[in-house]
Amino acid sequence: MDNSKTLSQVERYWEQSILPTLSEYIKIPNLSPAFDKDWATNGLMDRAVDLCAGWIRAQEVPGLQLEVVRLPERTPLIFVEIPGSGRETVVLYGHVDKQPPAEGWSEGLGPYSPVIRDGKLYGRGSADDGYNLFASIAAIKALRAQGIQHSRCVMIIETREESGSQDLAAYMERLKDRIGPVSAIVILDSGCGDYERLWLTTSLRGMVSGTLRIKILREGVHSGDASGIVPSSFRIARILFDRIEDSATGRIKLDALYAEIPDERAKQAQFTAQIMGTAVHDKFPFVAGANPVMKDGPELLLNRTWRPQLAVTGAAGLPDIANAGNVLRTETALKLSLRLPPGVDPERCLGAVKQVLEADPPYGAQVSFEGGGGAWGWNAPASPAWLETSLADASRAFWGQDPCYMGEGGTLPLLTLFERQFPGAPFVITGVLGPHSNAHGPNEFLHLVTAHRVTATIAKLLSDQYLATSL
Repeated sequence: MDNSKTLSQVERYWEQSILPTLSEYIKIPNLSPAFDKDWATNGLMDRAVDLCAGWIRAQEVPGLQLEVVRLPERTPLIFVEIPGSGRETVVLYGHVDKQPPAEGWSEGLGPYSPVIRDGKLYGRGSADDGYNLFASIAAIKALRAQGIQHSRCVMIIETREESGSQDLAAYMERLKDRIGPVSAIVILDSGCGDYERLWLTTSLRGMVSGTLRIKILREGVHSGDASGIVPSSFRIARILFDRIEDSATGRIKLDALYAEIPDERAKQAQFTAQIMGTAVHDKFPFVAGANPVMKDGPELLLNRTWRPQLAVTGAAGLPDIANAGNVLRTETALKLSLRLPPGVDPERCLGAVKQVLEADPPYGAQVSFEGGGGAWGWNAPASPAWLETSLADASRAFWGQDPCYMGEGGTLPLLTLFERQFPGAPFVITGVLGPHSNAHGPNEFLHLVTAHRVTATIAKLLSDQYLATSL
């Protein structure tokens, strides 16, 4: 493969064909079902699917077959088969559902208003994960343009990833015979430590969530009359939090939520921290004067990838400040999200958290913790030699530097499903979600040069995979 020609072809595809359609995709507020109860009837998800499927068909890749598969009571899935040489099959995965818009977009920007500024395409879904399917098709077209062979490719584009991929297992069961044995899995829905090199994801955290509910009164009472006699439900919540988290450091106190950190991952954290420097924490939008939990880069990276962490992501029972009177409220409910290290059983963790929070309730309050689901984390298996060589060559060719390996703090429940259905198939997980790209927050952007390079990398990977498996 002529690397220079591949990159120039990819850049041309992006400029002439991908950017206009991806911009139209950004305009569609196709929220994932967890955030849009009317997704099945308002037509927004169908608009996004039709737009993406229409673009794929318009590329006129010889032999390509596309079906929008629809199972009853489930979100749709785009299934693409692209013939290739040899007997091997590569799966390329992506999704087209989006997170909510979020508040706080900068002036001139908005979640559904595509804007290109300083080499970045702003808008919800640009980087997470709208660009993915376009990059995959462009990579295959770049190979075809040079007459380079590749294995058969199957693209699986779901529409419920941001809600936990609950429909994916049913589709994988339905399509397993059409997919067949798989020799490699490519997922472009991950992050990068900077925009200067290729970053490969080595692990992702698991998670559990649930609602902690504390009730102390049958009805609200005047705080001046009752405080000092009646404990507030919020203070009881603070007492309960102390059972599972050290409030001074954020360290989780429950041993059941920990896993041993592999030596290789600890060494990679050291190396990655040296490369990223203060970007390990500077990439987050701290307010003026605020600091991370510590300044030790390797420890911060391990906190983010291999140690359990707690976040409160929602609350009920708290009135708006403008409507808050001098009242001791009847109850407080808090949505808890716990990120877990790879290899830790989410069901076992939910049980441990529930037992600790509900035991011996302070002041005899009514305390309950109801689990809201969970997902396993993932630790990458060893890659075959051809794959490591291909990725290293691609990084040097398109970035001019060796690749880097880094764990990610997010969760992809689908990885457990793919590992089970395609045992032994190596994973290539990378992405464009670098510093300040803010996938779930305001000002989400796609770094376009990085998108071009990732696309070219996938082209090289597909070419090398065919050569390695056809010998």
